[in-house]
Amino acid sequence: MRETDFVSGFARGLKVIEAFGEARPRLSIAEAAKITGLERATVRRSLLTLSELGYADYDGKFFALTPKILRLGHAYLSATPLPTIVQPYLDQLSEKSGQSASASVLDGTEIVYVARASQRRVMSINLMPGSRLPAYCASMGRVLLAALPEAEARDILSRSQLKANTPRTITDPEELMEELRRIRDQGYAIIDQELELGLCSIAVPLMNARGHVVAALNIGAPAAHVAASELAERYLPLLEETQAALRPLVH
Repeated sequence: MRETDFVSGFARGLKVIEAFGEARPRLSIAEAAKITGLERATVRRSLLTLSELGYADYDGKFFALTPKILRLGHAYLSATPLPTIVQPYLDQLSEKSGQSASASVLDGTEIVYVARASQRRVMSINLMPGSRLPAYCASMGRVLLAALPEAEARDILSRSQLKANTPRTITDPEELMEELRRIRDQGYAIIDQELELGLCSIAVPLMNARGHVVAALNIGAPAAHVAASELAERYLPLLEETQAALRPLVH
């Protein structure tokens, strides 16, 4: 891309939007500036523009995104048939397993949930379509990283903030690369309380008819109910059944 094609003001506005989240639903100009690393004047103009266009509310001190912001994500979901195709299969998978089932895609160093069927809330955060998690410590993330050429997966890990969410989290890049090789060989990934204590999950890649990995599917379960060592025996056949049923349907 040529430098003249880059709209820096637009890029800064998107960065300001991304500063909001479940833990930060309301932000002052100073808080948004600190999170984004942008100058206060730039952040102020971006937030006031969002407010003027109806994408944010402003009470004189704090800004909060409005439901209109969902139009931006809806444009992607509407243009991408994957969530619509996958959702009924996730509903069946969740019903059969008695656990939450999800589908996600890789976006940089993170996974983005595109569909979810929840039996119960198994994480401290409320996961839903559009939610993001670090790829390196999520079962779906590891499946998607394992599907990439090693050099590409290594590059993503080098750009990831490899922090120990729990004492069980693997943060060593070489250990993670070895885990990705194991996942590639066995065809599934298991996470044992690496993302959050009390949560185990198992994931498989979702391939299209040409054999290209387009997304990942998983089942998440409370560790108190199902030990990580039991996940494959209990849930892998259900995941593989769903994987096979979806393969001719996704592109």
